[in-house]
Amino acid sequence: MSRRRPTLKWPLIIKPLILHLLTLIVALSALLVVLVRFDSGGYYTIQTFAPLAADTVHRDSHGALYVKRTPEFDALLKAAPGAWFVAEDERGQRVSFGQVPAAYASLATALRGVPFGDLRGRDAGDGLAIVIREHTGPAGKLTIMAHGEVDSLTWQMALAAHIITLPIFALLALVTLIATPIIVRKALAGVERIAQEAKNISASRRGVRLTETAVPVEIAPLVTAVNEALDRLDEGHERQRRFIAAAAHELRTPIAILRVKIDAADDATSRSLAVEVARLTTLAEQLLDLHRMEASGQKETIQLARLAKRVVADLAPLLIQSGRTVAVVVEPHQPIQGETGAVERVLANLVLNAAEHGGRQVIVRVHGTCIEVEDDGPGIPVDERERVFEPFQRLRPRQTGAGLGLNLVQQVIDRHGGRVTILDAPGGGALIRVAFPPHPGVAPPPVPPAA
Repeated sequence: MSRRRPTLKWPLIIKPLILHLLTLIVALSALLVVLVRFDSGGYYTIQTFAPLAADTVHRDSHGALYVKRTPEFDALLKAAPGAWFVAEDERGQRVSFGQVPAAYASLATALRGVPFGDLRGRDAGDGLAIVIREHTGPAGKLTIMAHGEVDSLTWQMALAAHIITLPIFALLALVTLIATPIIVRKALAGVERIAQEAKNISASRRGVRLTETAVPVEIAPLVTAVNEALDRLDEGHERQRRFIAAAAHELRTPIAILRVKIDAADDATSRSLAVEVARLTTLAEQLLDLHRMEASGQKETIQLARLAKRVVADLAPLLIQSGRTVAVVVEPHQPIQGETGAVERVLANLVLNAAEHGGRQVIVRVHGTCIEVEDDGPGIPVDERERVFEPFQRLRPRQTGAGLGLNLVQQVIDRHGGRVTILDAPGGGALIRVAFPPHPGVAPPPVPPAA
């Protein structure tokens, strides 16, 4: 069972959100405690009684004030039977309901001077908790001093604290939920950028480095370490490339001398070594091809038919000497654009590979922008067709050759934007098709049918 990979979402988003939530809860609780702590106690009248009292005050035909109870007023009296009020209009007329405490008798005569007020009572039933408000009712604008249903100020303070702080709490929570992911996403935008840059790093595109200034300082050491590792890899690759190039150049001279001596020899035994010398020559050229892959040569227009005839003409004496035949079949074709030397080596590798591992007959076919090399040998198993393009890979351990030919073919064709396909030949052998992209400005040819 694979271990689940860690994510930055939890430490950067979820944990801060939980911390903010807990902080807000603690702050709300502390505010409530402070409000209750500063409360001096006592009871106060609920403010809804004053407007109900104003609705009961009417005027008679002479303009005098009188009280006419409403159903809402009667319902409140059931909850607070000791309720009372005094109402005074703008002309100083007053009307009262219930028993007004003696402590407020003097205040009842001067309500217009106190348009708003709250007084607490010591006990719930002493009748001293009052509110003074201005309300408009059937009798017009009135100043009401009233005592109705009472409540503890502590609970009212708690309710007020919730009314004030809950919207703030909800707003902060909403802002946190929306803003935190956006902030984190922007902070990690540089990480996504270097991830895209990392996708461009490949064996054929060396020298690419990740941008260290695009990431946060906490991640910068990791990016720096990756760039330093890439530097070391490039340095090692360069040393390997120089070694291969030097080795190949050193091999070419003795091989060329040996080839000249064999060609000048009179006896058949010496001449029979020509095939082995050709194989050594091919191996040296393949090693040089690895070196040549590093720098793109000059591309030019290539006529595939001419190139195929030229390569086959060079290889034909070696193949005929080893008892094999080779033929070139030219069908309607089109020019391509590429490196002539590289394409020649591709075809030479395919022909030699077919002659060495295939049967007795090799056919080179040119059509469209494709070159096919067909043999009448045992063929290549389907499950091995991807693996034979790997370097130093052989179908059978005792086979001759270094196992570099098809790998170099794959690299050259990839660099030209083409494709290599292994198919079954009609006669039962192997057919390797190399398809090049069409020359710019030339209409693409029809795709040949699969063999």
